[in-house]
Amino acid sequence: MKITILQRNIEWANPQINISRADEAINRLPDSDLFVLPEMFSTGFCTQPENIAESADSETLHWMKRKAAERDCAMAGSVAIYENENYYNRFYFVCPDGSVQYYDKKHLFTFGGEHKHFTAGTERVVVEFRGVRILLEVCYDLRFPVWTRNLKDFDMILYVASWPTSRIDAWNTLLRARAIENQCFVVGVNRMGTDPTCEYSGGSAIIDPYGKIMAECPWNIESSASAEIDMEALQVFRKKFPVLNDADPFSLV
Repeated sequence: MKITILQRNIEWANPQINISRADEAINRLPDSDLFVLPEMFSTGFCTQPENIAESADSETLHWMKRKAAERDCAMAGSVAIYENENYYNRFYFVCPDGSVQYYDKKHLFTFGGEHKHFTAGTERVVVEFRGVRILLEVCYDLRFPVWTRNLKDFDMILYVASWPTSRIDAWNTLLRARAIENQCFVVGVNRMGTDPTCEYSGGSAIIDPYGKIMAECPWNIESSASAEIDMEALQVFRKKFPVLNDADPFSLV
């Protein structure tokens, strides 16, 4: 499977411009099985979403469906959504046949007040696409390894984020840690640029199960990077060095 990550500068609270720019960027890129955009890529990371969040049947989701069909790929990224009188930080995974699966962010960023307006998700979500089982996670989820524990049910984790420059060392370290401890590929897509409260420098990367970087975007530059993941090599590694067999019993209690 070929994966392409898109490190974007996001125009605050302007879905039309952000979608248009993302569309143009993808049009310039070679074919890929999966294109991954950052957290809240259509608006920027908004902790007060009342005038920013989109409906569950938003134009952003329709664009993702159109793009997936047009490029015969999956499209992934999170969007601020208003549904049934609740706000969600919703990570969409859209397949080329138009089917949609999504994960609502579990760990809301209390330090930034996200929990005051958004409703937390309650379910882990693993999607299967072209022979790869993929766990969907959003930004702050990266800090919580118990929630992310590999129960032998995924091969890759996608993290979409708005992770500020001031804490970028944690981002770099934890992405590699999640790959190593879960014997999986990790894809981390972070934005760059500024919003009303933070500065972002990117650090988007695709990491192999050994914790080595396969592809990465330059710091502070709108850019993309791609890598091919080798599922056969992953299975050989897990069989040769069966770390997951010795994991502690899993519990969220």
